[in-house]
Amino acid sequence: MRRIAAKFVPHLLNNDQRDHRVQVCTELQEAVTHDPNFLSRVITGDESWVYDYDLETKQQSTQWKTPSSPRPKKARQICSNIKSMLIIFLDIRGIVHKEFVPPGHTVNGKFYCEVLRRLRENVRHKRPEMWKNRNWLLHHDNAPAHTLLVVREFLTKNNVTTVPHPAYSPDLAPCDFYVFPKMKLWLKGRHFASIEEVQAESQQILNPLTPADFNDYF
Repeated sequence: MRRIAAKFVPHLLNNDQRDHRVQVCTELQEAVTHDPNFLSRVITGDESWVYDYDLETKQQSTQWKTPSSPRPKKARQICSNIKSMLIIFLDIRGIVHKEFVPPGHTVNGKFYCEVLRRLRENVRHKRPEMWKNRNWLLHHDNAPAHTLLVVREFLTKNNVTTVPHPAYSPDLAPCDFYVFPKMKLWLKGRHFASIEEVQAESQQILNPLTPADFNDYF
C-alpha cells in the first residue's frame, strides 16, 4: 500500500451530478470494452498556471529534528503574481500540442478556438493516420471557455467528436491527475529569474516523458 493524498475539489456533487458521473463513467467503460482502440483515439487537454515561484509542499518543507529540538518555523507565503498559463493536449503516445498563453490574453471562446485550430494542425502533422481516418476524439473538462457556444460550433463545423466529462471530476482528466502534478511538484519551492525561465523549465520536465509513461496513465 502507499499513502495517497486526496485531491481537493471545490464542490460536493449533488444527486444529479453524481448520477451524471456514473452515467458518463459507464458509457466510457462500455466504449473501451467494445472498442479496444478507444483510448488510443482520445486526445485530452487542459490548462494550468505555472509560477516563477510556487510554494513548496508541506512534505518538501519537513526537516529532521530530535525530540528536544524546537519546532521549525516557516513564514506564511503566497504564490508569485508572475505567472504563465500552459495549455497542453496529449494522447496515449505523447504530447500533441502545447503552448503558453501570451501575457495579457484571456482564455475566452475566441482564443480557445484558435488553440483548437492549432491543435488540429498538429494532429494533421503528428498523427497523420488519425487525421486521415478522422477518428480522433477530443476530451476536455467543463471549464467555461470549453463549453461556450462559439467553441461548440467550431467543433461541430470541423467534425470533432468530444468525449463527455462529468462535473468536478479531475480524477478522469489525465492532465489533472498526472501531468500537471508531476510538473508542479518539480517546480514547487524553486525560484526562477523570469517567466521565460519557468516556461523553459516546465518544458524540460515534460520532454523526458516517454510513450510508456503516457500509456500507463491512460
